[in-house]
Amino acid sequence: MGLGQNSALRVEWIAAVSLAAGAAAVGYLAYKKCLSKDKCCKAMVNPHIQKDNPKVVHAFDMEDLGDKAVYCRCWRSKKFPLCDGAHTKHNEETGDNVGPLIIKRKEA
Repeated sequence: MGLGQNSALRVEWIAAVSLAAGAAAVGYLAYKKCLSKDKCCKAMVNPHIQKDNPKVVHAFDMEDLGDKAVYCRCWRSKKFPLCDGAHTKHNEETGDNVGPLIIKRKEA
């Protein structure tokens, strides 16, 4: 094997390694973007309600509800925890299908 052949083989080897490294990098980035379930990459559901609390919890006595209560599940209501219809705009903007939680007293 001559010096010219050895040099050509080295160039081919460098090209192959460079191509493989580039493909691996693109594959890794695609995986991180599309398939990774990292907590840091998920969008928050609650954009602004009681952000100073570690957990938002509301409890109501059934007797206090009256005949019907409508609660927000999209976290965009200005009257949270009650629904003000903000999910309609949210659904139009995002393609989501979230709606309110409706609690009604059972008809006797």
